[in-house]
Amino acid sequence: MWKVIETRPFQRLRRIKQLGFSDFVYPGATHSRFAHSIGVFHTARQLMQIIQVGLGTEKYEESRAREALAAALVHDIGHGPFSHAFEEVGRRLGLGMANHEMVSDALIRDGEVAESLNILGSGFANDVANIIRASGPGNIYSAVVSSQFDADRLDYIRRDRLMTGTQLGGIDFEWLISNIEIGKVSSGVDEAPIGELETFVLGPKAVYAAEAFVLSLFQLYPTVYLHKTTRGAEKIFIELLVRIFSLIQDGSLTSTGLPGRHPLARFAKKPSHIDSILPLDDTVIAGALTLLADAKDSAIRDFALRLRERKLYKCIDIRQRVSRELNLDDSAISMKAVDRVCAVVKEKVDDWLSCNGADIPRILPDEAVREPYKQVQESKGPLNQIRIKTPTGELVDLGKRSEVVAAIQPFKLYRVYLRENDNKARQFIDETLMKEVRNAAPS
Repeated sequence: MWKVIETRPFQRLRRIKQLGFSDFVYPGATHSRFAHSIGVFHTARQLMQIIQVGLGTEKYEESRAREALAAALVHDIGHGPFSHAFEEVGRRLGLGMANHEMVSDALIRDGEVAESLNILGSGFANDVANIIRASGPGNIYSAVVSSQFDADRLDYIRRDRLMTGTQLGGIDFEWLISNIEIGKVSSGVDEAPIGELETFVLGPKAVYAAEAFVLSLFQLYPTVYLHKTTRGAEKIFIELLVRIFSLIQDGSLTSTGLPGRHPLARFAKKPSHIDSILPLDDTVIAGALTLLADAKDSAIRDFALRLRERKLYKCIDIRQRVSRELNLDDSAISMKAVDRVCAVVKEKVDDWLSCNGADIPRILPDEAVREPYKQVQESKGPLNQIRIKTPTGELVDLGKRSEVVAAIQPFKLYRVYLRENDNKARQFIDETLMKEVRNAAPS
């Protein structure tokens, strides 16, 4: 694993921030995916010790444990600059190598990372890649890497809280770890049982700590990950890169302000090559902003200046305003009324954008949904859940055991961002929103 850490792709993670543009809001949130990956590996080793003790020497499978620990270390190795925002650029333009899962898979299976991993066996790298690529955990070892209570979440929930300074998101990690046990759950296909699988379960004393874990992770989304300023910066970043890549692929490199050998230009020309993604990181983007701010293209110039100087588009939180204007309670029926109004407003905003196109998009929509906890999903397998052992020894899914977890409604957002001086767009948003609120208001 030390040899893996020393490879070029892993060292690149030092130059990719874990939280992207979150330091625009929380100045301390500059920690890297390198630090996070080391932390996940450390936490995975703690969980693996629990497995070793819980299963006993005879049942513990050292080879599977090593594969899962390696997967924990390299699970983020394919992330691009500003991570999830870069992936959205890839989705918009159909660039496969902007997808961190695809890049991770390629890096782990071939090249110097694979060479380092295969010291542990000729097929070891492929086994590690298969764990990361799986849609859900297939055994207790892979549950350490990917489940609703995995080493990844247990690291970033603590690290991100520490580095942002928010007082939300606190968990009793030591108590959770000390109350983890090994239990058995039924597995099957189409409700037909085919056997039992070992999995992590939490003892009855940890039910409140488990609730706090789910609540804390859930609270970090509106507070940190989906903060309006962070998302506003991401939206501008996405439009900037989409514009750069589109112009370069159309043969208009000179209008971007970038030299032909710049890593962004090389990626735009060969976006399917793994060697094109490796030179890209947050520092490359930050260093390019001064060049981009002098671009001939007005859209690139505007976006680059806004990111460099933190002059972002203004946010209108449509969902929040609809909720306030309707003056409804927090019931499920009321939330459905808000959903309906937001859906109509979104449709009209999309129509307006299609008729008011420009090099610089006049409105940047932002929509997201975050579930607090996902109860049993067959597609993810029986090992993806957090199970609590009752005083009688029964294993119950946390979503059914905890009234608190069961009662939390999903967090939904629908916002738009627009330039500070675009009064026409603002007027359209205000009038559309109020019209739909009046149509939905009870008579």
